[in-house]
Amino acid sequence: MTARFPGALAAWAEAARVRSLNAHDVRPAARYVLCWLQQALRARDNPVIDAAICLGNDLGLPVLVYHGLREDYPYASDRLHRFILGASRDLARECRQRGLASVHHVDRAAMREKGLVYRLAADSAAVLVEDQPTFVARWQSARFAARSDRAVFAVNAACLVPPALLGNDIGSTSAFRRRHEAVRADWLRASDMRPTVPAYEGPLPFTPDRLGTSTDAEIDRLVAAADIDHSLPPSAMFPLGRDGAVAKLERLMDAVLPTYAAVRNDATNPAGASTLSPYLHFGIVGPREIMATVAAADAPAGAKEKLADELLTWREWFHYQARALVAPEGYDRISGWARDTLKAHATDPRPEVETLDALLHGETRDESWNACQRQFLVDGWMHNNLRMYWGKRIIAMTPNPQTAWATACYLNDRLSLDGRDPSTYGNIASSFGGGSPGKDGPAIYGKVPTRSDGSTRHRTDGPAWLHAAATRSGPELVVPDAVPTDLYLAGKPPR
Repeated sequence: MTARFPGALAAWAEAARVRSLNAHDVRPAARYVLCWLQQALRARDNPVIDAAICLGNDLGLPVLVYHGLREDYPYASDRLHRFILGASRDLARECRQRGLASVHHVDRAAMREKGLVYRLAADSAAVLVEDQPTFVARWQSARFAARSDRAVFAVNAACLVPPALLGNDIGSTSAFRRRHEAVRADWLRASDMRPTVPAYEGPLPFTPDRLGTSTDAEIDRLVAAADIDHSLPPSAMFPLGRDGAVAKLERLMDAVLPTYAAVRNDATNPAGASTLSPYLHFGIVGPREIMATVAAADAPAGAKEKLADELLTWREWFHYQARALVAPEGYDRISGWARDTLKAHATDPRPEVETLDALLHGETRDESWNACQRQFLVDGWMHNNLRMYWGKRIIAMTPNPQTAWATACYLNDRLSLDGRDPSTYGNIASSFGGGSPGKDGPAIYGKVPTRSDGSTRHRTDGPAWLHAAATRSGPELVVPDAVPTDLYLAGKPPR
């Protein structure tokens, strides 16, 4: 059962992005339309905000944008907190420029606000949230919609083409590519909605944090005050907020795209990756803006096509898949044949098992794997060509397949700025059993194809690069007694 879909949203040009999360109707007698953002942290070309403006204009109500950051999300750390707060700061600034009010709350001992989103919703006509298929955004949106007495609508902001537009019957990457390519040109143009109602200036049920005017030092103080993992420092590789994203877009145009087709698989070449994934994950940029940058670049057509395929086919395929999964981060999402063959080999001798401490810090007996892991540990990011080797080797370095999966998710989610994402879970699943099974092969792996480090080690400077990458200085982190597994069972939310 769903609510009556408001006419304004039904007539909106991007209505295919919207779905109802509960059965409540919109209440026109309200102070504002609430737009609650968790991960799509941008004010421009943000379909969640646009949908809220569309509804607000129709009702004659302003839009109030809200972003809050709790301390108790899984793997909360200085690295994640600082990156998120930098994005939230720019969200506040850009909302103001767009004629929208935004309010922000950073959870800490000196400033607690229990049930804040429910209190904000009490004065709203409806609540617009982002339609995220993984991790905290999914859990919290679903739980809020079930408990709230306000209409809640979820809007996809992560993909160029709304996944719902493509149907529910696509079973392969090639079929997805064909259907996606047929319509993607229709979605390349951004059209920010203009609010026709002045920005909200009315009462609020709390005192907001003024993130829009915060300096970097003030953000650092907010991070330091939070009860989070302070052993994992921020990444110097990814500057904060909109300025960091713009610098990556300029780098994409000038340094990456001209040679992308030739060097994208070379982890030793800095020009082989866009390094945009953290900014995409937290919604600081969207796929339309990246595609506009690609179109404007002076680069070979083949390079542009390859990057578009990575961004629009593979990334959006993983988002499409995640929608149909109860828990995209769950072990049972890998192929049935892969689970069967890994189970059949689960009792094989495993002489390469490593401790969680050695795995987390990249101090195993495998130099190439350490080089991969140190990118996660130090940079909060890993080159795509290294991820498959990294993921497959974990199967042999842990006691059983389920622990291998939980370990891969744990390392990805705790350390990487683009972890906790449909794309990174999809990549891990590919490592464990994507594509077709091979012949029943080596111990432990069975029919799951293995992967060597040859694509990096056999390059002219490969051995030297791997040694240097594996011995980079990194932080000493607090290590749990065992890899967490309960967060990866049927979308179970944290406390």
